[in-house]
Amino acid sequence: MVMTSSCSGGSAQASAEVPSATLDVATFSGDSAMEYARRQVAFGPRTPGSTSHDACKAYLVEQLQRFGADTVMVQSATARAWDGKDLPISNIFAQYNKEKRERVILLAHYDTRPWADRDAEANHNTAIDGANDGASGVAVLLEIARQLGIKHPEVGVDILLTDVEDYGAPSWEEIDNEEESWCLGSQYFAAHLPYTANNLPRYGILLDMVGGKSARFHQEYLSSRLARVITAKVWVVAKKIGKEKRFVPSVGNAITDDHLPLIRAGIPVCNIIENNSATTGSFPNTWHTLADNIDNLDAEVMTDVGEVVLTLIYYEKP
Repeated sequence: MVMTSSCSGGSAQASAEVPSATLDVATFSGDSAMEYARRQVAFGPRTPGSTSHDACKAYLVEQLQRFGADTVMVQSATARAWDGKDLPISNIFAQYNKEKRERVILLAHYDTRPWADRDAEANHNTAIDGANDGASGVAVLLEIARQLGIKHPEVGVDILLTDVEDYGAPSWEEIDNEEESWCLGSQYFAAHLPYTANNLPRYGILLDMVGGKSARFHQEYLSSRLARVITAKVWVVAKKIGKEKRFVPSVGNAITDDHLPLIRAGIPVCNIIENNSATTGSFPNTWHTLADNIDNLDAEVMTDVGEVVLTLIYYEKP
């Protein structure tokens, strides 16, 4: 993902249809999420076309099957990258309550950055571990998947693990349409949606960099404008279950990320992403560096994110 502009302001103004009473907090294990992140990082950098990427893909498919998804499929394709390379895409798509017409979609990317282009110059051509930027969002979704297999929601839930999100042009390259060089997997998914007009998800939630130490989440600017209702809903639920210090009720930066292709395809998607300040909009200092490793993940942060998302999912009614 890449930051596109700095914007600040009040919280998203939209009707968030959640009950006035306190919500029951969903069960979520941060320790399990941490273990899922550890397993991903242990494969090595999950760059497109690498053996570590393929091994991680097989692990993720196996986990989703083990956690009781009705179906798990791999959407395979090839995309032309900014540098002219043809990259294999393998989006992983799982469905719970497949027969339900009313659905929501949860997504995160599982590939990692081939370049540590925010690190010291000597490290620029080294691939990153992607513990936070990649593994954390997927880890939270795996634990959500495990919980969905134990306690079924009343609506359909789809889990999308996107590929080739983080192959965007590095900072030393100047190219036209640089923003289009990111999120190639979600761009392909949005162009080939596995839905009809009757079962298009009512909304989506994207998890990206949701495990950094002491992370705080401002409302991503484009989400607050283009997916107003679901963004407001997430932050209202966070407040109701006591997570308002983690989910800050103010608007942060505009970020090019996997939510935008789905928004353009007609699915409003809220992006939960660490954004240190509503004023500066800065990403965490581990972003696109070799410091994005397992030692800089926080199980408590992933627990807070997982509880908010899962509590919202269990609240949804057909």
